[in-house]
Amino acid sequence: MDPPPHATASGGQESDMQQLSAQDASFVYLETPHTPMHIGSVGIYDPATAPGGFVRFKDILRFIEERLGGARSFRQRLVRVPFDLDHPYWIEDPEFDIEFHVRHIALPRPGDWRQLCIQVARLHARPMDLTRPLWEFTIIEGLDDIEGLPPGCFALVSKVHHAAIDGMSGVEMSAAVHELDADMTPPARADAWQPESMPRVAELLSRSYFNSLVQPMRVMETIGRSLPGIGRLAAQVGKGDVSVRNARPAPRTRFNAKVSAHRVWDAVPFKLADVRAIKAAVPDATVNDVILSIVGGALREYLKGKSELPKDTMTAMAPISVRGEGEKAAMGNLVSAMVVGLGTQVEDPLERLRFVHDEAVNSKAMTNAVGARALADYSQLMPSALAGLAARLYTRVGAANAHAPLYNCVVTNVPGSRVPLYFAGARMVGMYGTAPLFDSMGIIFPIYSYGPTIAVSFTADRDMLPDPDAMAATLRQSFEALNAAAAQAAPPKQDGAPPVEDNDNRPARKQARRKGA
Repeated sequence: MDPPPHATASGGQESDMQQLSAQDASFVYLETPHTPMHIGSVGIYDPATAPGGFVRFKDILRFIEERLGGARSFRQRLVRVPFDLDHPYWIEDPEFDIEFHVRHIALPRPGDWRQLCIQVARLHARPMDLTRPLWEFTIIEGLDDIEGLPPGCFALVSKVHHAAIDGMSGVEMSAAVHELDADMTPPARADAWQPESMPRVAELLSRSYFNSLVQPMRVMETIGRSLPGIGRLAAQVGKGDVSVRNARPAPRTRFNAKVSAHRVWDAVPFKLADVRAIKAAVPDATVNDVILSIVGGALREYLKGKSELPKDTMTAMAPISVRGEGEKAAMGNLVSAMVVGLGTQVEDPLERLRFVHDEAVNSKAMTNAVGARALADYSQLMPSALAGLAARLYTRVGAANAHAPLYNCVVTNVPGSRVPLYFAGARMVGMYGTAPLFDSMGIIFPIYSYGPTIAVSFTADRDMLPDPDAMAATLRQSFEALNAAAAQAAPPKQDGAPPVEDNDNRPARKQARRKGA
């Protein structure tokens, strides 16, 4: 049974406003003054490639405005159902104002990397206005004392609410404001965008009533789809093919408590070629395994320096997409997750990589047995009002301080472009990530790759990580130790030998290894 269509306030044509999924809506419910739920990036650009060799702020405004039609999320805002009786809707914002969303500031002299990190953290700590389209761009000039940057570079700090980022809108928003060359010619496509009127309360409540009628059928359908997977998992555990060790609770650390309103941020870039060379030291290891090992080594050294290193391995939640081939254009977060041990109890860096690889293989097997899509579908079952109330109560009573964490941190990998990108004619020379925190999870590591570089960024609670430069240092130390160990373990190269294949998915070679070939 479908809910009735919504008529505009003027009694005109029907609205096509789209309802958020339960997974998307959960990021709205989790939003508090201390836990803003936006993600983002920090792009650094060299204006030397732009026409005239410089970029003015009004050029940036015009450039973005001409490309708003490239992503629907730019001009959509939330409409919440009274009392959160149902999940919110997206409508085309009738009061959209681009100058609210694009801001312009400059660092004070000297304009070094630490000042940029502090400014990014301040911007990221501020909650967004949920009554407007859920994105903000801040242009930061004055990066005059950052080593390795060409003169005149500026940064673009983006913030996009997690509820607005899905499998397509995140790609669309980035693609809409980036070009493959420095040409600033406006898009040829016409912008057919039309604002919508705000829906009436009665219409929202009516939709809520009809949605509640079909909820029991959704519950039964989801449970039915998951039962075969649960049976497969039980069979594989019984045969010893899969271990349930990944289901253990994580050890409590300083990062697993109620978070404050303050943030710190930093990023450490590495050569992607070096990371790929490291993974060759462990059969079938992937780039993700190497990155998780680097993070594990950094957390080990940081907490060891505080005399707080737990005896058991710390764990990371790694999001995985469950979007099918036929859902590339579907809206909504279609994401599940796996939990991987980081090997923080292992001192030897290469042994840590082997441990992480084994953990990742086992966690993937568990997820695949049940079905990542089935696990994601369970998020649709909690009633919206109950989900919102539970999220608010969890924060207000400080429940994060009273239970063992499910995992210690999040490590999320965002593959980037291998070719140069341009924004308002300026060439991108660096890309880093920012991400949200929530109670019980006070540090997150977004991994962004761009061109020949892969960068490990981190966002953390300032009270939990008062010395972000120390964490950045341990990331470098962890990488260097793993790189040296992998180089020492690598067989000597022979003259004229063909280059090593660079591919994380080599089923034929994996099968040959298993057969002893």
